[in-house]
Amino acid sequence: MYRDIAENLLRCIEPVARAHGLEIVDIQQSGGKGRGLLRVVVDIPEGTGRVGVEDCARVSRELSHSPDLDALIPGAYMLEVCSPGLDRVLGREVDFQRAIGQRVRVETREPIDGRRKFRGELVSFVDGEVHLQAETGPVRIPFERIARAHVVYTTGNVAARG
Repeated sequence: MYRDIAENLLRCIEPVARAHGLEIVDIQQSGGKGRGLLRVVVDIPEGTGRVGVEDCARVSRELSHSPDLDALIPGAYMLEVCSPGLDRVLGREVDFQRAIGQRVRVETREPIDGRRKFRGELVSFVDGEVHLQAETGPVRIPFERIARAHVVYTTGNVAARG
């Protein structure tokens, strides 16, 4: 989630993305010292996910030459700059507002009604709450309780169950 991004990473990376007309959607860090991965997910301000490969490459080149970023990440790491993709991550409130009407997958930090994982149609995002029509019925999830969320990409026609 965007709110979980380390402040020092955000201060280093966000100005570079903005200089290229992009927004940070998420920054993910994985791996340990010496073999880490830093994934920077960027989007255009309209939130369509239509970020060109050239845009990602420009941001990547600039970040890869940043001594400030190298100072924040000990050891060797691989830098990946990418667009949100088809299964776009929903990390900011605006991402949820833009995804209304789409199928989403949401995982919460702690259980809500005994569950942590929900899948269904995002009906609305009102007053900091995700309103989801899940397979089991309507669910309201406070934004601050969300650990991870993604749009669920489906292909072809889905047959109705009867």
